[in-house]
Amino acid sequence: MAKKQFKAESKKLLDLMINSIYTNREIFLRELISNASDAIDKLYFKSLTEGISGMDRSDFAIRVLFDKEDRTITVSDNGIGMGEKELEENLGTIARSGSLDFKKGMDENPDIDIIGQFGVGFYSAFMVADNVKVISRAYGSDEAFVWESNGADGYTVKSTEKDGWGTDVILTLKEDTEDEKYSDYLNEYRLRQLITHYSDYVRYPIIMKVEKHREIPATDEEKAKEDYAPQYEHYYEDETVNSMVPIWKRPKAQVTKEEYDQFYKDKFYDWNDPLKVIHANIEGGLNYNALMYIPSKAPFNYYSKAYEKGLALYSSGVLIMEKCADLLPDYFSFVRGLVDTPDLSLNISREMLQHDRQLKAIALRIEKKIKSELESMLNSEREEYKKFYSEFGLQLKYGIYSDYGTHRDVLEDLLMFYSSTEKEPVTFKEYIGRMKPDQKNIYYACGESIEKIDTLPQTETLKEKGYEILYCTDDIDEFTFKTLIQVGEKNLVSVNDTDLGLEESDEEKSALETEQKESRDLLDKMKEYLGDKVKEVRLSSKLRSHAVCFSSGSGISMEMEKVLNAIPNGEKIRAERILELNPNHRVFTTLKAIYSADSEDERIREYSGLLYDMASLIEGMGVDDPVALADRICELMK
Repeated sequence: MAKKQFKAESKKLLDLMINSIYTNREIFLRELISNASDAIDKLYFKSLTEGISGMDRSDFAIRVLFDKEDRTITVSDNGIGMGEKELEENLGTIARSGSLDFKKGMDENPDIDIIGQFGVGFYSAFMVADNVKVISRAYGSDEAFVWESNGADGYTVKSTEKDGWGTDVILTLKEDTEDEKYSDYLNEYRLRQLITHYSDYVRYPIIMKVEKHREIPATDEEKAKEDYAPQYEHYYEDETVNSMVPIWKRPKAQVTKEEYDQFYKDKFYDWNDPLKVIHANIEGGLNYNALMYIPSKAPFNYYSKAYEKGLALYSSGVLIMEKCADLLPDYFSFVRGLVDTPDLSLNISREMLQHDRQLKAIALRIEKKIKSELESMLNSEREEYKKFYSEFGLQLKYGIYSDYGTHRDVLEDLLMFYSSTEKEPVTFKEYIGRMKPDQKNIYYACGESIEKIDTLPQTETLKEKGYEILYCTDDIDEFTFKTLIQVGEKNLVSVNDTDLGLEESDEEKSALETEQKESRDLLDKMKEYLGDKVKEVRLSSKLRSHAVCFSSGSGISMEMEKVLNAIPNGEKIRAERILELNPNHRVFTTLKAIYSADSEDERIREYSGLLYDMASLIEGMGVDDPVALADRICELMK
C-alpha cells in the first residue's frame, strides 16, 4: 500500500513538535494514557446519551504492556475506537484533535472529563519510538484498521483484525544511544513509576501484568530432608497500578485525619504529620480542587536558594507541572500541596502554562484561603499558630520587606513579636488594644536575645511609663519595621530613635534644655575628640540609671548596619551614631567638674573614648581597640 503524507507541513512540523514542543521525553506515556482515557469517556458518554444497556463505568480499563525482546510498549483501551476515516483525520492531520471536537459538541456533564485538546499528544510517541502502530476498531463496527508510521515521512492505513472495540497503540522503541537509554522504558518499575507520577488519578484503572513471587509447594517428605530449602517461582498477575480517585476530590467529611496525614507524608516525603490541612473544593465560575498543607517543621533547605516553591498542578487528574511557582506568593512558599482544575488554558505541549487569567484567579483565591486559615489558627488555635510562626514567621517578615510593603494588607495581621509586658509573642492588633491612653507610638527594640534587649538603657523611660515594647531578635525585624513605618494610625518607633515622641512636663523640658545649653561647650569638646565616630553628642531624656547610650541618626539604623555588614564580601556601611549622656548620672557630674576646672584636661578625651566604647558594647557592637579600652579601665582602677 502506498504511503500517505501527513496533511500538515509533514516533516518540519513533526520535527518541531518532537524536538521543541516537548522537552521531557518520559511524558509520552502520560499523553497516550490521557488519549485512552478520552476514548473511554467518549464511549461512556455515548452509552449515557443513547441509552446503551449493559455498559457500566466499571467495564472500562486501560492496559499497559511491554515486551523487552521486541522492544515494544503497548497502551490499549476499550474505548470508542476509530474507523478508517477517523484514523485519517485524527492521526493523519497533525494538530487536529478529535477530543476537542467532541468536547465542543457535547452537553455539560460532570461525569465526563475530556483531557485532550490539541491533537499533538499522540506524536510525543515519536520521541522514544521509531515506529508507531495504532490498531483500532470503532464501537459498533465489525471492521478494524491499522495506522502505521515511522515518523515524518508519512503513514499507511489498512484493514486488519481486532477482537473487540477500542484502540491499541504499539510503540517500537528506538535503539539506545550514548545520550538516551530508551530501553529503560522496557522495565516494569520504570513504567509503574511514570504511571503513578503522571497518571495516578486518571479515573479508569490502568492495568499492568506485574511480576510476583511465590513459594513452590513441597511435600512433607521433601521438607523433612536435611538440605531442604524453599524454592520460589516467578509469575505474572494483572494489577491496577493507579489510584483513580484522588483524595482531594472526595468530600472533606469522608476523609479522615489519618488519610490526610498519610497522603502528605507519602507525597512530600516528610516524617512529621502536617500542622494544618487546607482542603477546598470550588465550583462556579472557576472550578478547582485544592489540597494544601502547612508543615509542622520547615524543610532543612527552606531558607536557602536550593528550596523550590510551588504547588503540584493537575488538569483533570493528570499531572501537568510538579511545582507551579505561580500558584504561591513567595511569602506563602512554605505551603505544600496541589491544585486540580479543568479550567486552564494549557500550551500545546501541556508541559507549561500560559499565563492567563484562570491561573491568576486561582492563585489569588489560594492566597486568600491560606491567609484565612492562618488567621483562624491565630485566633482559635494559638498554640498551633505559635508552632507555625516559630518555623515560618521569618518568611512572613521577608514578605513585608522584599516587596516594599506592597502586600502588607495580607501579612501585617499575621506578624507576632515578643512583648515586654505579656512575656510572649503578640500581634500588632493585640498591642494596640492595650496601649495607654497617653501613648502615641508602637515601640520596639532589636537585639541578639530577649534577655539582652530587656536590659537596654534606651528602654528605661518607656518601662517607667508602663509602655509595652516589642522585642525583636531576627535579623529581618528592623527592616520589616522600617518598611511598615506605621500600623493603622500608630507610628512604629525604635527605642534607638532620637525622638521617642514621649509626653514630657514643661518642667522636665525646661530642665533638659537648660542643662543642654549650659553644657554645650563640654558636649562640643567631646564631639571634637570623637571626630567622625559620632554625628553628635547630646543629653538624653530617655536614660534613667545608665550613664550613656547610642541613638540612631538618619538613614540606616545600627541594627541594619550589623546585619548588612555580616554579609560576606558586601560593602561595609556605617550608621550615624548619636552619643547620648544621662544628665543626672554621676559620670556626667564628674565630666562637668573636670571641664570646669580645665577645659583642656586630657581626661575629657580619655573619658569620651571610654563612654563611646561603653555605648558600643551596650549596643552589641565591637570596640575599635579592645586593648586601649582595657588600659583605660586599668588606669581608672589605680
